[in-house]
Amino acid sequence: SGFRDKSLRHFLVALSSLDPTQQQQLLVAGSAVAVGGLLTCYYWVYQGTKTKRIPIGDGWWGAGEKPQSEDEKVFPFQVQTSDEEIQDLYDRIDRTRYTEPLEDTGFQYGFNSTYLKKVVSHWRHQFNWKKQIAILNKYPQFKTNIEGLDVHFIHVRPPHREGQRVLPLMLVHGWPGSVYEFYRILPLLTNSLDSLAFEVICPSIPGYGFSEAPHKQGFDTLAAARVFHKLMERLGFSDYYLQGGDWGSIITTNMAQMKPECVKGLHLNMLTNKLRGFGVLFSILIGRYLPWLVGFTREDVRRLFGSVGFMERNFYEIIRETGYLHIQGTKPDSAGCGVNDSPVGLAAYILEKFSTWTDFNNRDLEDGGLERKFTLDDLLTNIMIYWTTGSIVSSMRFYKENLKTNIDNRLDNHTGVYVPTGLAAFPNEVRHVPQSWARDRFRNIYSYSYMPRGGHFAAFEEPQLLADDLLQFVKKVEKL
Repeated sequence: SGFRDKSLRHFLVALSSLDPTQQQQLLVAGSAVAVGGLLTCYYWVYQGTKTKRIPIGDGWWGAGEKPQSEDEKVFPFQVQTSDEEIQDLYDRIDRTRYTEPLEDTGFQYGFNSTYLKKVVSHWRHQFNWKKQIAILNKYPQFKTNIEGLDVHFIHVRPPHREGQRVLPLMLVHGWPGSVYEFYRILPLLTNSLDSLAFEVICPSIPGYGFSEAPHKQGFDTLAAARVFHKLMERLGFSDYYLQGGDWGSIITTNMAQMKPECVKGLHLNMLTNKLRGFGVLFSILIGRYLPWLVGFTREDVRRLFGSVGFMERNFYEIIRETGYLHIQGTKPDSAGCGVNDSPVGLAAYILEKFSTWTDFNNRDLEDGGLERKFTLDDLLTNIMIYWTTGSIVSSMRFYKENLKTNIDNRLDNHTGVYVPTGLAAFPNEVRHVPQSWARDRFRNIYSYSYMPRGGHFAAFEEPQLLADDLLQFVKKVEKL
């Protein structure tokens, strides 16, 4: 009773400090609370019925019928090229037809073609693909056939150091990235002088880069999660840590939901939740004015509402930035055939994401801010992985496979994550998810970090920040 009286006094004092417009908005929220009482009860009953794991299932994505037995050999792999491949690239670049940009548009209409000419000139005259291949091959790479697909992965073991604990860790990339995103963070994780180091496995998602593309419909994040569990089992690991962003965050989350007994901890740098449930609606309505009442911090308020409000920051911005998603989630092959045929078109399509998803403000810059966080050689190496493997269409199809059914009815969206979880919230990520919302899905949060800088491509942009946050999370789990 005393606690309720004290809370009521705090609420009344806070209410009296608001101006009439804000008080009116709170009255609207209060009415919604009253009307939604039954919905709230239903929501919590529904939450209590969530299952604790999703079925593992099985699949076959190779061409033709599934054979009686699968070849489980693991064989070495190296990236290769030829003079013919490079000359074909140059010929296509030389035939590019450009369109002049509108005046004073920056990247508001997409990749600015004036700056694109500079990127392409570097690609044609300074970029050395053979040199970049040597960099790609500096880490051990392998392939193994799982469910009919040759799955590519990097496997880096740390040097032996007396008294240092070594834990297995899988890093999973997203779109339009590749395993090359991890080349800056790999030495920080595997060659650490800390008491803890990682043995790191970085697979290419099937259909991306050097992993074979599925030959059949239906390969989604659940299938990728199962394939990657099979990969870890084939490599001799029974329990391991997972880290992911973009599609990698969803795939690793599915892995934790599918076989929680194998996942010692899950670390994510892109947080996913569904904007559903009356609690989320209530927090949106009053979180800006009484953040403490809905579990928001000041930083949550700043990131969610900013100076433009929740709708502008979270819905209108998302609409502006998800045209690609609607195309790839419906007719990926139509758009894909164009960018698969034109290397410059491919570069413009992919690199625009490395501009905007690093910081929305980059849209106002003529160069898209690309060279603030990346070198052109690094960016073009990622492009070359897509170009030389011809994997842009199959990577785009991954959206179709995950969105072609009513995704809200998928079992994994109604299944909590109960393994120890670490969440790194980067300020320029496409969407901010407060810890109070993340708890809807992640039931065992060990750490939630407001990262000081960085955006969507955390391992590529801020490898040291991501490595440090991952390390502190694992130490909490391991009680070190």
